[in-house]
Amino acid sequence: MRILVLGAGGVGGYFGGRMAVAGADVRFLVRPPRDEELARRGLVIRSPLGDLQIPVATLTAASAPVDVVLLTCKAYDLDRAMDAVAPAVGPSTLILPLLNGVRHLDRLDTRFGREHVLGGLCHIGVTVNAAGEIQHLNTLQRFVLGARTPEQAESVEALHRLAARGGFDPVLSAAILQEMWEKFTFLTAYAGMTTLMRAPVGAILAAAEGEAITREMLEECAATAAAAGFAPRPAAMDGMLSSLTERGSTGTASMFRDMARNGPTEHEHVIGDMLARARAAGVPAPLLRVSLAHMQAYEALRAAAAAA
Repeated sequence: MRILVLGAGGVGGYFGGRMAVAGADVRFLVRPPRDEELARRGLVIRSPLGDLQIPVATLTAASAPVDVVLLTCKAYDLDRAMDAVAPAVGPSTLILPLLNGVRHLDRLDTRFGREHVLGGLCHIGVTVNAAGEIQHLNTLQRFVLGARTPEQAESVEALHRLAARGGFDPVLSAAILQEMWEKFTFLTAYAGMTTLMRAPVGAILAAAEGEAITREMLEECAATAAAAGFAPRPAAMDGMLSSLTERGSTGTASMFRDMARNGPTEHEHVIGDMLARARAAGVPAPLLRVSLAHMQAYEALRAAAAAA
């Protein structure tokens, strides 16, 4: 099974690297500077679960169909990502997107056809440091995939078996859209609160109204998911609350970290999409409204600074 990983950043580099070292046929589609970096040092992962430094196969332009495309870009880069991988998508190619949210499914379906697009998600804390190394920030490495049509089932099972060789215990889900919506629900609340308060979970909870506001934000997201037919399951909801109300936690969403370095963020794809769905369903969402306005104001400041 030939796998093309778009990019060799945190998510794609980590999971693609783990599969490559286990012998999978993995190639990384990267920009020329990253290609030169990987040619010099190989792919480097620093992780509490074990470091890795291996030579990897790369290319700077896709030219021939593969069996699987692993799509790990940021949501705001989706259009460019689709253009980049299009030559690799043949009649039997499957695309496994590990993007945040759910809006990207419709866009991928429109571009490539629903029969090509799997469901997928991951929970992992990774970043690329100044040396170009992938830094795994904790021990979390959850990777979930699943078929969206019956015709995809056999191929997804084969991909799951291959991914399992990478040692990160991938989950083959029979309810992948439910899983994706549960992550969407949690992430929107997590990103919405840590960006709005510009603080980690523990600091938010130290505020007099911090926990109450956090719970209200999560309820808005959960109600929106329920209106879409994907109410979070009790165990999932308990896990979300546990993470979002952990006293002393230093946790922040990646959106907060992107904002802290004055970078672009996925606020429209995550918070904006959740708010749009809440409005369409008639779900009151005052905190989502404030959170999105805050992020849009941040983006307006970034744009003004760039134009100056």
